[in-house]
Amino acid sequence: MAADEQYIFKPEAKRKISILFGVGVLLFVLGVIMAMNSGGHHEGAEHGSIEVAKTLVASTDQENGGHQTGHEAGTGEHHGSPVWLKKIYASLWHNNIFFAGLGIIGLFFVAIQYAAQAGWSAPIKRIPLAIGQWIPIAGVLTLIIWFLAKGDLFHWTHHDLYDPQSADYDKILDQKSVYFFWLGSKGGFPTFYILRMVAFFSLWYWFYTLIKKQMLAEDLEGGTQHWYSARKLSAVFLVIFAVSSSVAAWDWVMSIDPHWFSTMFGWYVFASWWVAGLATITLIVVNLKDAGYLKMVNANHLHDLGKFVFAFSVFWTYIWFSQFMLIYYANIPEETVYFIERLKHAPYSWVFYANLILNFVLPFLLLMTRDAKRHVAMLKVVCPIVIVGHWFDFYNMVTPGVMQYNGGIGFLEIGLACIFFALFLWVALSALSKMPLVAKNHPMMEESLNHHI
Repeated sequence: MAADEQYIFKPEAKRKISILFGVGVLLFVLGVIMAMNSGGHHEGAEHGSIEVAKTLVASTDQENGGHQTGHEAGTGEHHGSPVWLKKIYASLWHNNIFFAGLGIIGLFFVAIQYAAQAGWSAPIKRIPLAIGQWIPIAGVLTLIIWFLAKGDLFHWTHHDLYDPQSADYDKILDQKSVYFFWLGSKGGFPTFYILRMVAFFSLWYWFYTLIKKQMLAEDLEGGTQHWYSARKLSAVFLVIFAVSSSVAAWDWVMSIDPHWFSTMFGWYVFASWWVAGLATITLIVVNLKDAGYLKMVNANHLHDLGKFVFAFSVFWTYIWFSQFMLIYYANIPEETVYFIERLKHAPYSWVFYANLILNFVLPFLLLMTRDAKRHVAMLKVVCPIVIVGHWFDFYNMVTPGVMQYNGGIGFLEIGLACIFFALFLWVALSALSKMPLVAKNHPMMEESLNHHI
């Protein structure tokens, strides 16, 4: 029976992933060597960044009594580590947050299916469930990278910004300090911030284990009890996720540029995570289908997955445009500095425009027709485009605030992306091989078998 399918993580697949990992390590090492040999332009480039930002946010002079430092411009004169090391930290954080989002979206997808009482997705829910196995690994990596690189990644962690006697005192960040340092001393250990980080990953993984337990128990015992239990857990998780994902976006991405804020940023990060996660799920499904697995999955299921990728590519574009248009139209210097840095300067401007092409124009045009959404070949083309496009999206969210004008995409960044992707695939496929590929006693499996659109 198709319901007895079991995915086998074959040596050939392991070999290909190992090669990807090895290529990633080689590119990363080459990138580090190249960065170390070309890091002498650091001070001049950063100085230019500071001067531009000072000009753009001149309006904050009055707020701060005429005292405008590089910190108040949101650029950061704490040079910290050498440029090559900051590049490593920025790329580590960028890749970690991107792949953490893919893992979280795996659980989110499963929860949405239960909460919506969706029947069509019954044969494919084990794929996003396996992707969710990355959540605890992402949590550990996030803590390690943060403690390793916090001074270079997050300008607000420097203690002298909160000392009124310091020449680097930053009135704006001082007023925001309770958000980071509640329960601790300003400029010391950010107790509140770290508690949120630990709480979010702990809650996400806890709900992941609870929902997974119900799904696997259903295979053994049948009935509807486990389905209802999973649905209740999913409903609670979605409420928690609605809050935690937005706050996580503020903490882990938006606070890299601590003077800038957007009330839409939580939605923006979620939209990027969500469509990249959908593309990842779809890509794994079509490759498994091509390999002879998922016999219950037909063109109608692929059509639904294709519609998800198509629709939420448009949704991401709507959020992107709304955030950009409102800031552009208001033309407030302390808001526009964020986009000017990304829109008009060489290391990031081409990524800014490529972002729109990869994440909106190509998915929109390639998946516009009904047939395109139903063909494995087309989904194999579009899904990698979307995944790479949103990797670029997170690059432009993270790197400019850390590196100023010393950013760029080279061997180092591509190598780390390959390393993370290889590890992510290994974890997901290993988890997938340790459980039945298709739910054996799902109460809506019959509905899914007769699904037609």
